[in-house]
Amino acid sequence: MSLKNTIVVPVTPFEQNASIIFCEETNKCAFVDPGGDIDILLAKAKDNNLIPEKILLTHGHIDHAGGASELSEILNIKIEGPSIEDKFLLDSLQEQGQMFGMDSRNCIPDLWLKDGDIVRVGSITLEVYFCPGHTPGHVIFYEKDTKIALVGDVLFQGSIGRTDLPGGNHQDLLDSIKNKLWPLGNDVMFIPGHGENSNFGIERQTNAFVSDSILN
Repeated sequence: MSLKNTIVVPVTPFEQNASIIFCEETNKCAFVDPGGDIDILLAKAKDNNLIPEKILLTHGHIDHAGGASELSEILNIKIEGPSIEDKFLLDSLQEQGQMFGMDSRNCIPDLWLKDGDIVRVGSITLEVYFCPGHTPGHVIFYEKDTKIALVGDVLFQGSIGRTDLPGGNHQDLLDSIKNKLWPLGNDVMFIPGHGENSNFGIERQTNAFVSDSILN
């Protein structure tokens, strides 16, 4: 599955959508939410002649961040994100891995992100939006030029992220979707942490959890 500037690779038994976003001018790329299966992600970047520049994390759950430390060490690249409120999750990745039978190491980002930050990958600019609810430190990345948002586990096609895990808050999640995602525009395509892509306009019409008829 691929979009302009973005390659999406489902990884781990959780079928988590790890994304490789790349700059066509420089071939520099960022791995977004490398939850595991590092060899697959490395091969995909190599096959496309991409130059790894950084790792970006939307939040601290193992299926999104479980491979970040290993990948960072292999490539000698920095980890940026999520927001510092997810530190308790990144500090427990090894423990999470033991629970699910996955190899994982705790993760210390080189840079915590906050609302309004800008992340650059080559000549690509990604805007950072703080979107708590699924986790307390969840962020999303938005590329304005292509109108593509990488939303982690905030929003899915026809559904929304869980809020029954540690630090989750249902009202915060609804507020994040209504106040941070929807204003970006109905024509924004989003890549969720699991499942198929969709766009905000479709979800505002059809999503049983956050459609306009529900939230308004």
